Amino acid sequence: MDLQLPKGTRDIAPEEKIAKDKIVNTLKEVFELYGYAPLETPLLEKYDVLSSKYAGGNEILKETFRLKDQGDRELGLRYDLTVPMCRFVGMNPAMKMPFKRYQIGEVFRDGPVGSSRYRQFTQCDVDVVGSSSMSADAEIMALIYSAFKKLNLDVVIKVNNRKLLNDVLDYCGIEKNKQEAVILSIDKLEKMGIDVVKGELKKQDIDDKTIGKIIDILNIKGNNEEKIAQIKNMIKESEGLEEIQQLLKFLKNINFEADFDVSLARGLSYYTGTVAETFIKNSNVKSSVCAGGRYDNMIGAFLGKGNFPAVGVSFGVDRIYDAIKQKNKQKTNTKIYVIPIKTLDESMKIAQKLRDAGINTDIDSMDRGPSKNLEFANSLGIPYVVFVGKKELEDNKLKLRDMKSGKEELMSIDDVIKKLKS
Repeated sequence: MDLQLPKGTRDIAPEEKIAKDKIVNTLKEVFELYGYAPLETPLLEKYDVLSSKYAGGNEILKETFRLKDQGDRELGLRYDLTVPMCRFVGMNPAMKMPFKRYQIGEVFRDGPVGSSRYRQFTQCDVDVVGSSSMSADAEIMALIYSAFKKLNLDVVIKVNNRKLLNDVLDYCGIEKNKQEAVILSIDKLEKMGIDVVKGELKKQDIDDKTIGKIIDILNIKGNNEEKIAQIKNMIKESEGLEEIQQLLKFLKNINFEADFDVSLARGLSYYTGTVAETFIKNSNVKSSVCAGGRYDNMIGAFLGKGNFPAVGVSFGVDRIYDAIKQKNKQKTNTKIYVIPIKTLDESMKIAQKLRDAGINTDIDSMDRGPSKNLEFANSLGIPYVVFVGKKELEDNKLKLRDMKSGKEELMSIDDVIKKLKS
């Protein structure tokens, strides 16, 4: 048998899993700091939920894993965590608003694979349902900065507004029924370049003059105030531009900022207002590591009634990991390694006492000599080892070695516990 992984998937080795878990735990801390509660939904959803016209749209359905169960019911693997969350709210319409939730889980896309693009990957989502205020959008942007600061990553957040994009396309003379397809093409500007976007727009029967007009607006330069002023000269009234100004004002009020980017589109069709993407500065990972926006129509559409404004973003844990994996890898969470020297019975009792004290402990079960055990502990990056010999047991002492400094001390087990827990 030729043992291979399915294309676009990967195993997560212990050192990677430890790093990913640290990322996830850091994100959870920040989410809860901002008042979000956890939610869990199934990997499988009914296909008609995933394919609803109020969900991700045709572009994402091309990448949806589709299957049938033994009852011939059509199902799909979730492609994001937003649609399942909306379905959950739709099934629980009496819940108190605003509903602030986070969810961390695996999602699946049968799309192109490449650097930092996988068919199975972990998303961490935060969403606010029930508030139409731009203060909710600003809070999420602040949360993004707080999370990446805690991960020691320097980022920039780019923001735009889908209403503004529609106004820009109106100004350029693009018919309403063509605008969604045009926005999908604009979304490829950063990833594939201007020539690809121009080519796609030509295929949509848009003339060169109109294409040039669109590209000129998307390429507006300057700081946020200068870009806003240039757009105001062209588009006199725009709810989307007003929302951008409100968002930037709220962010400034809490000492955060974002980069207003007129070309930012976000390809999914369910966005109705704010859209945002986060990029790590000076990183080999060029794709966004956190993205999302406002989607005010989806939940109400699932219910067939009511108004459920919503805004949220998704953190790409795999991409964040790729950005920080150049740092030293931790291969185990073990804090101390017990090395028996012909004292296995007593050493097992000592290891258990350390574990009972809440200290992550491992013990040699291979009957290796001290030098081989030191080599093993060092290869895993275990910070401490303790030698348990007959003489040490007679004196009620253990020999503790700091693997970083090489310093050794004779200590009682209680003193070892105090030292490791301090």
